[in-house]
Amino acid sequence: MTRYLILVNPIAGRGNGEKMYPAIEQSLRAAGLDFTLRWTERMGHASQMAAEASADGWDVVAAAGGDGTANEVIDGLLRARDEGRPGPAMGLIPVGRGNDFGYGVGIPHDLEAACQILATGQRRWIDVGHVVGGDYPQGRFFGNGVGIGFDAVVGFEALKLKRLSGFPSYIVAALKTIALYFNAPTVQIEMDDQTLTQPALMVSIMNGRRMGGGFMMAPEGMIDDGKFDLCIAGQVSRPGIFLLLPRFMQGSQAGHPAIRMTRSARVRITAVYGSLPAHADGETLCVTGQQLELQVLPKRLEMILPVQG
Repeated sequence: MTRYLILVNPIAGRGNGEKMYPAIEQSLRAAGLDFTLRWTERMGHASQMAAEASADGWDVVAAAGGDGTANEVIDGLLRARDEGRPGPAMGLIPVGRGNDFGYGVGIPHDLEAACQILATGQRRWIDVGHVVGGDYPQGRFFGNGVGIGFDAVVGFEALKLKRLSGFPSYIVAALKTIALYFNAPTVQIEMDDQTLTQPALMVSIMNGRRMGGGFMMAPEGMIDDGKFDLCIAGQVSRPGIFLLLPRFMQGSQAGHPAIRMTRSARVRITAVYGSLPAHADGETLCVTGQQLELQVLPKRLEMILPVQG
């Protein structure tokens, strides 16, 4: 029988992980799974436990948390694989704030549905990203995407909002960021077949489709096509940023003259003037970075996902 290790982050979603613990246990039992629940106790703990699970005979390691918890499980499983310990597939129970990685891989923000996918889903290999630079000269893996510039600052500001969670926190943070971050740094962006040098208010490098719980940075993104989807926003006035927000929520920003959408398997972005605040899956990469190098690792992660029709 398939053995599931469920790593629950109690502080995910402003404490939603702890609050949902009994319901998670009940839903897993209802789905008929052979499982063990374990708390994460500190930053990096999910990564450590996921790596150890490869040696302990688990068939599936599931992240019950938000994008940060998923990111740690990805990191642990892939580090173990790179060390020659192929092991568990990854599962996901989204109980965080944004749950953007879950959205990108097709796992709904519904507890019973997510647990049922663990029981009846199919194993599929998906792409992951790897980024080097900033606070991670040794590199780190990511599942959903890297945000540079405006959307990174939005994430930093959202973390400061103690009374809001989910997409509303990102909306408020975006409005605050319009006043804080509106002078675009000049960057050089090197991709597979082109190089751009321009002011860029924001560069989103996506493996998934969405960031911030509702901003469709890559509405046509696919998790297994061997390419990043890039959304590059040039210099826009503060009123212009405000008017662009609904287009990002609808995924219709591609028609705007300040927006460039493109695709590439490799990206190097360098600050020519200014610096690069950046995050990976909502986790801070750097606040004032100078260069980041990213590549797609095709079909590197095995996941339990909804059955394809």
